Parts: sequence; structure tokens; C-alpha cells
Amino acid sequence: MPVLKKIALTITSAALLSGFVLSPAVAADKDKSDDKQPKPPSTMSSLGGEQLGKAGTQVNLGAGAPVLPKKLSGRSWIVADAESGDVLAAHNAHWRLPPASTLKMLFADTVLPALQPTQTHTVSESELAGVGEGSSLVGIKEDHTYTVHDLWLGVFLRSGNDAVHVLSEMYGGLPQTVAAMQKHAEELQALDTVVVSPDGYDAPRQVSSAYDLTLIARSGMQKKDFREYAATASADFPGEKKKGKKRESFEIQNTNRLITGDIGVDPYQGIAGVKNGYTTHAGNTFTGVAERNGKVLLVTVMNPSAEESHAVYKEAAHLLDWGFSASGKVTPVGQLVPPKSLDTGISTGGKGAAPAADQGTGGQAKAAHASAASKGSSGVGVALAIIGGLLVVVAAGVFLVNRRWPVPGLGSRPAPAADAPEADAPEADAPETEAPEADAPEAKDSGATADAVPAAEPAAPAAEDAGKPADKS
Repeated sequence: MPVLKKIALTITSAALLSGFVLSPAVAADKDKSDDKQPKPPSTMSSLGGEQLGKAGTQVNLGAGAPVLPKKLSGRSWIVADAESGDVLAAHNAHWRLPPASTLKMLFADTVLPALQPTQTHTVSESELAGVGEGSSLVGIKEDHTYTVHDLWLGVFLRSGNDAVHVLSEMYGGLPQTVAAMQKHAEELQALDTVVVSPDGYDAPRQVSSAYDLTLIARSGMQKKDFREYAATASADFPGEKKKGKKRESFEIQNTNRLITGDIGVDPYQGIAGVKNGYTTHAGNTFTGVAERNGKVLLVTVMNPSAEESHAVYKEAAHLLDWGFSASGKVTPVGQLVPPKSLDTGISTGGKGAAPAADQGTGGQAKAAHASAASKGSSGVGVALAIIGGLLVVVAAGVFLVNRRWPVPGLGSRPAPAADAPEADAPEADAPETEAPEADAPEAKDSGATADAVPAAEPAAPAAEDAGKPADKS
């Protein structure tokens, strides 16, 4: 009997031991997995509303409101009504994170009003010298001449850091451009944003937030030229000038996959911009605007952890779908605040900054290719309608006019000349002229460390990625 009791005790002890050992092991694995995902700071800005300063998902569902989409993996996101400024739902809205090329929205909103689209510029070697290694490029060549209109197409469609650097030099130089962008961000009350590089290339301390990027997009879409460029699906871009030959052009396509579509992601119905980005530290980032049945929504998604292809676009599309269905059925969790000058009557923006002015020419209509409409999405049709200067419901008031932020009147500038500089086809082996896959990075990199970014948690780069910032947006 003692032997049997000893065996029984041994078996019982083994069972208990396995329970104590295995259960903690599972928990440890889970904790280890969770530890890989940075946590939002305990204290964040509450600008726009108290709920927006809280960590985690914020939503106030009313009767009949649909639940939020499942499996949203964005580190931070927000969906808001572009007209009223109501924030319908948000997740870590004020978490300061690397923005990647979505920061180009602030660059454009600051610089675009200051440069005439017909102005021409011959590019020097020094203007391209500071473009970061691994940058996304449109393919600008030194000693070649481009119009400002050409360069903006390179910024918005191909996310060309080369185009950003040239425009920055035309504006007065990189330091002046960065300072003006920072000043304009403060005017917009995008106070989470710290600008270091005008193109969004990874840099120590450079951060923004889903809330700020949405404010910036909303301001940019007040400008006619901005929304036309942001909605353009494809365009012709001047190529290399070869001796004895007429300069030809090559086609560039918007890397915003909710406009152009791609394998596994369809063009979004009602999409009309705005900007996508990618760097090693930022991961994939995206801010978009879409219209459906007279309702216009803004969405921003930052750094989704899902490994599926085009996750940033899919999650943005899911949030837009939810927002259109939930509109009027949820209590807002906050507000998109207006620019400071609307309270004081005095603009504090940088050179050329005019956040409430609808400036532009409407002349960019010629840039869009009608073939884009064949994608089968009425959303592309909306974008093309905007580009064509028709503006449909958009300029009529729904898209751009916020009852709390009225547009003061439409400005105008001369349309780009029809006979813009002769263009030239790129060399067949020029890789910079090929559209990159927006959320499948081709270059490896990282320029900032987690320690270098205040109140931000950049994506942890793989060891082999450290050292070279990449922007394949």
C-alpha cells in the first residue's frame, strides 16, 4: 500500500507540476509577444476632447450603431467627419509616432501657395545631394528644367523626396522650409508634430500623430491645387533630355492604393486622396478622405502590425465603411480643432501658409489620365471629378466647408501652360521611375532610434535594417 500511495502522490505531483509549469509558460509566451508591441504613453494630449487623450480605443456607440471593425492592428488611428470635425472613433489618437511621407501633406499645405505652378526651375546637383539614401524618387535629373506643377505631381503621386528637396530650395532652402512647416503646424494646432525633414524621411525626434495628420489633411483639402494633386491617379512626368532628341515623358502612378488599387486591394468607392507613407521606423502610414451619399470622412491609420499585404489600406477602408454606417449613430469622442487664426483673426502660419483659403488653379485637370476611371470604382470618378474642376458636392460645401470653419472665398492662380516644358522618356533601366509597392518596402533602413523620438515608439527595425533610413512611400 505504501508503494501505491507513493506512486499516486508522484502522479499527482507531476500533474500539478505540469499545470504550474505549462500555464505560466503559455502566459510568458503571450507576455513576450505583447512586449514586442510598444505601449502608448500614459499621458497624451487631450486636445480636441478628454477621450482623445486616453489610451486605447475610444468610441461611444448609440442605438443602432455598428460595432467597430475587428482585427484593427494600427498602433494609432482616427476617423472623423470632415465637415463638422466630429471624431467618430479613435485609438491612441495623440500618440506621437514617426509619420513617414504623410508629413508631405504638411509640406504641401505650407509651400504650395507660395509657388506658381507655371514657374520653371533648372535643378542643380546640390539640390539633390541631401536626398536620403533609400528614398522614394520620381526621377528628377540635375541640369533639367521642370515646372512647379511637375514637381508637385512628383510629390503627391510618387512621394518623390527628390521633388520635395527641389521645391524646398525654391522656397528658400531646407532650414527655412522646416521652420515654416513647424510654424504652420502650430497654427493648425497640430501640436504633436515635430518637423525635422520636409519629406518625412526618418529623422531623430521627428513625430506626428493620427490626430495631427488628420488636421493637416483637412487644412490641405481647403486648397484647390492640393486636393487636385492628392486625387490624381496618374500623370505624365518629364523624362531625361537627350541630345538631338525631343524630350519625352513617362507615366507616373499614385502610390495611394485606395485610388489606384492593387493586388488584394480595390480602389475605394468615393476616395479622393490624400497621402500614404512608409519608413522602417514609421511602418506604413496613411491618411485618406472619401465621400459617400453627401458625407465626407477623414481617416488616418499609423503603423498597423498585421502582416497581410496592404494592411494600412484595408484597415483604413474598414474604418471608412464603419464611419459611413455609424454616422449619426455615435456620440463623438472629440473634435478636430480649427486653426488658431480663426480665433484671433491673425494667421501665424509660415510663408505662404493659408489654412482656410481655397487657393488653386484647377489647371491640374490635364494631369489625370481618364483611363484611371476604368478601375471600376466610382471613388476614382469622384477623384477625377475633383481634378476636372467640377468639384461636384465637394466644393458645394459638404467636402470642404466646416460650419465651424468656413472657407473665406476662393482664390485663383493662372493655370499651368498647356505647353509645359518638353519632356523626355526615362532610361529603361532607371529604377526610380517605377512605382514601388506602397506597403511592401524595397529598401532597408532606419534613421532614428527609439530613444531619439520623444513620446514616440517607432517600429523596432530588424538588425540588418539599422543604419539607413528608407522611404518607399
